[in-house]
Amino acid sequence: MILDITMIILAFIALVAGANYFVSGASSIARKIGVTPFVVGLTVVAVGTSAPEFFVNVTAAVKGSTELAIGNVMGSNIVNILLGLGVAAVVSKIAIKEQTVWKEIPFALLSVLVIAFVTLDTVFSGEEVNIITRGDALILLSFFIIFMVYTFGLSKAEENEEEDTEIKMYPWFKSLMLTLGGIAMLIIGGQLVVKHAVQIALSLGLSENLVGLTIVAMGTSLPEIVTSVIAVRKNQADLVVGGIIGSTIFNAFFILGSTAFVKDIVIDPLKLNNITFDIGFLFVVSLFLFFFMFIGHRHVLKRWQGVAFILLYFAYMGYAISREVILV
Repeated sequence: MILDITMIILAFIALVAGANYFVSGASSIARKIGVTPFVVGLTVVAVGTSAPEFFVNVTAAVKGSTELAIGNVMGSNIVNILLGLGVAAVVSKIAIKEQTVWKEIPFALLSVLVIAFVTLDTVFSGEEVNIITRGDALILLSFFIIFMVYTFGLSKAEENEEEDTEIKMYPWFKSLMLTLGGIAMLIIGGQLVVKHAVQIALSLGLSENLVGLTIVAMGTSLPEIVTSVIAVRKNQADLVVGGIIGSTIFNAFFILGSTAFVKDIVIDPLKLNNITFDIGFLFVVSLFLFFFMFIGHRHVLKRWQGVAFILLYFAYMGYAISREVILV
């Protein structure tokens, strides 16, 4: 137990350092090639910080722990929005671009609906079993391709856009080393947190579903949270929003799609109500993010809204733990 706690502390140090290096390197590269930080957030940051979720889910699928896999995706997206944006907004209010309000956030909402459609077969198709098949996986991956095509189109459209923030420039080699080194530290840190947190959780008798939804989801989402805070402190709000929204979409379409492509995800009938609630909760949270854009100063995520997100997350965690205890 003491060794596990020590390793988690070291993993946190790696995550903080990795996020700092990654944001600096990615921002420098963006400036050099004429791509805005927001587009970098939607692509490079999203992929880099979602790497832990990808490795954990594919490993879980290969080992047959699909319950852990879907819990990780749902939990990670909830953590991304409520804690990733919530903590960042508490550090400093975040200005969000109009195109993000009307395009990227709605796309994130669509991703939740698509997850519901491919997961809840008994509700939408009248089937006897709820299962995410390889065919469903191809649908999810197709949506991911559409999103990437849109993102690269956005990159072309914004290549001449003026940036309001100061970005420190580094030589190409240093920029690449900072970016790749930061990604490596984020992946290693996330994996260490998951490995040792799961060991602690299982030693305390927690179920795989609860571990996936809480401990693993939190651990694999730490790169997004830490990167968001570091980016806000560096006055890179676009990187924060692009990274969180991009990671949410990446998790829903690419990671869940890849997991189901490796192995069909069969939903335990005893956990159907819980999973249905989690999907609905994620949709409501995404709606909150959209509606917050029109309260007070438009298109700004304010500190009080960040606090509301954090409190909502802990309320959800309390409910998730309590329902698991009741189910057992």
